[in-house]
Amino acid sequence: MTAESNTLTISKDTMQSTFEGILLNNGFSASKAKVCAEIFTVNSLDGIYTHGVNRFPRFIKYLKGGFVKPDAEPSLVSKFGGIEQWDGNLGPGPLNAIHATERAMSLATENGIGCVGLANTNHWMRGGTYGWQAAKAGFVFIGWTNTIANMPAWGATDAKLGNNPLVMALPYENEAIVLDMAMSQYSFGAMELAAMKGEKLSVIGGFDTEGNLTDDPGAILKSWRSMPVGYWKGAGLSLLLDILSAVLSGGLSTHEISKEEIEYRLSQVYIAIDIKKLGNHSAISAAVGQIIEDYHQSNSISEGKKITFPGERVLNTREKNTANGIPVLKNVWEEILSL
Repeated sequence: MTAESNTLTISKDTMQSTFEGILLNNGFSASKAKVCAEIFTVNSLDGIYTHGVNRFPRFIKYLKGGFVKPDAEPSLVSKFGGIEQWDGNLGPGPLNAIHATERAMSLATENGIGCVGLANTNHWMRGGTYGWQAAKAGFVFIGWTNTIANMPAWGATDAKLGNNPLVMALPYENEAIVLDMAMSQYSFGAMELAAMKGEKLSVIGGFDTEGNLTDDPGAILKSWRSMPVGYWKGAGLSLLLDILSAVLSGGLSTHEISKEEIEYRLSQVYIAIDIKKLGNHSAISAAVGQIIEDYHQSNSISEGKKITFPGERVLNTREKNTANGIPVLKNVWEEILSL
């Protein structure tokens, strides 16, 4: 079966209403179902299918298993100046993340910079969602999450590190520059999608069970030995992100989260900076524009292929999927409809 024959195209409205109905049937209030469904849909619209439509069935599984509490609200634990610590109370990860981002922006408005540590929460899905949220509102954003142990330290064979996604974002023209990256060369969602499609990775992504470097996503998923970005540098950064997420939130670290087979009770950090407070605010837009103009003049190794900044391809994918519909694997959509 070809990739084309195994794929449907679903309109944004159809996908969102489908998600919303399923969430309503699983204990979500109308307002929470609408916001959560929109996040999953927009992630898919932007081409982040691994943390949109493809992830939705697992989200419902965790919801039914009691790991995600649909009616839970985050609660403030401590506060000092521009720093707050919150307990997510196992509420839906995306909704907790939106709340934490809003709090970080509010603190930044008051203090110039705001930092929110969020403990005891669930998977935030696409971290870039909150980078876009803050940057579109005029803030610089830095955020990260820890995960279950799914990546070995450099030189090791057993998973002790999470791939701990990091997000950095800032306003740019009418949109944003948004870096959203895991500490592994490929996120596990990306490898799962490639395996589902029977595709190889574009570059080496990890090791197989025999310790050989491989571009086979299935072999890496089996070995649980993904490649950290920058080798030992990515492994070190993953470790520090985990330590800081636990310290700043007062929550669990990767080794504690990994005592359970299900990934939940995560720790996250959200930092917002109000650039309107900076002395050079009036010159920032022009400075960023000049940097991107110079960056776009890079000599591409592929003739006719444009060098893009982080988040730029998302805008192109969003436009394409809005016009043509969101591509979804048939078996994924059938599973969703069965929910």
